[in-house]
Amino acid sequence: MTTVLIVDDQPLQRYAFHLLLDSVPETDVVGEAAHGTEAVRMAAELRPDVVLMDVRMPGMDGIEATRRITAAGDRSRVLVLTTFDLDEYVHAALRAGASGFLLKDARPEEL
Repeated sequence: MTTVLIVDDQPLQRYAFHLLLDSVPETDVVGEAAHGTEAVRMAAELRPDVVLMDVRMPGMDGIEATRRITAAGDRSRVLVLTTFDLDEYVHAALRAGASGFLLKDARPEEL
């Protein structure tokens, strides 16, 4: 079973990811966060296998949240998701410790 924490400031986007991941039998969504600060706290508490992290959020953005989650040294891997196809986001996410980067317009099977 792969546990997942979904992080996105848009409720509809979190809902869609949750529905998609619930359709995969070996995946368990263990939580949802609406901003980076909440994501860091929940990742430490829940210790998910994967954190699906949005880049642009109010307050602490996804890059800083990724940096803090990966610096904690827990087992969580971060997959950064964004609607913005910008090289600077890819590079920043990977430098922050993300394990991968995916655009939100990717096909569901890619996720």
